[in-house]
Amino acid sequence: MSTPEPTRPAVHVPVLLDRVTELLGPACAADGAVLVDATLGLAGHALALLGAHPGLRLVGLDRDPQARAEAAARIDAAGHGDRATLVPAVFDELPDVLARLGLTEVQAVLFDLGVSSLQLDRPDRGFSYAADGPLDMRMDPQHPRSAADVVNTYSAAELARVLRVYGEERFAARIAGAIVRERAREPFSGTERLAHLVRDSIPAATRRTGGHPAKRTFQALRIEVNDELGVLQRALPAALDALAVGGRLAVITFHSLEDRIVKQVLAAGAADRTPPELPVRLPEYGPVLRLLTRGGETASEAELAANPRAASARVRAAERIRRAA
Repeated sequence: MSTPEPTRPAVHVPVLLDRVTELLGPACAADGAVLVDATLGLAGHALALLGAHPGLRLVGLDRDPQARAEAAARIDAAGHGDRATLVPAVFDELPDVLARLGLTEVQAVLFDLGVSSLQLDRPDRGFSYAADGPLDMRMDPQHPRSAADVVNTYSAAELARVLRVYGEERFAARIAGAIVRERAREPFSGTERLAHLVRDSIPAATRRTGGHPAKRTFQALRIEVNDELGVLQRALPAALDALAVGGRLAVITFHSLEDRIVKQVLAAGAADRTPPELPVRLPEYGPVLRLLTRGGETASEAELAANPRAASARVRAAERIRRAA
């Protein structure tokens, strides 16, 4: 008897869908335009853009084989399979992917960062503190390091750093110390035991607000396991370099660390770099980007009511207005 497939969520609701399609739409409208969805996931945003723009071609990147398979099925079912190329890659591999496909420039790039619905809703992937599962958290199941490896082998100081920097966890040292003590008794293998330990390590008064007490710890471990911030810092400049003049980039973030990186990169591209001692601005030092959003835009009240996962989402976008000198 075959093993049943894990239960899938009935509906996949992409965050900030209307705003993203509005921001990227002008760059996707021309026949032959190429959209790179650098974090394809379940292809919600990509499907909306493919449906709105019949001449658009999609290059979808995802390191997760389950996500690629599900996205391919959804794209084929919508009748867009002949316009989509799905690639097993982490998004900082974008230059190599485009080179292999013979693409010197693209018209649009989308990053929808963080954990996908498919990963979060399947306990066997180990991303969720809400249901017990293996302590894994790898977006690419072939990656050698899992969350269990981090929890069971990092020193207390290393664990505290990860929780403090990537989770912005106030009680990082306290949680790290508890992990080290508990793993000496028995190594961690499941999410439930870790979530309970984190909860018990945080003062009761603090546990009453701010959502699940383990949220920040699980976020920090996921970022460490998948090198999410390092990948983003490498990928954003590469994506901007790949944009044609008139091309647009949009980035959806879910926490302040990601948003800060995106804000800094886009602001640098939108700044005039004429040396301050010169009396006039020089065109060759002018901005290469035009910002399309005012700060990090958030979901509307209506979207939040329909999709609570959009609560922490922010989108920033920019358009390339010229090539760098």
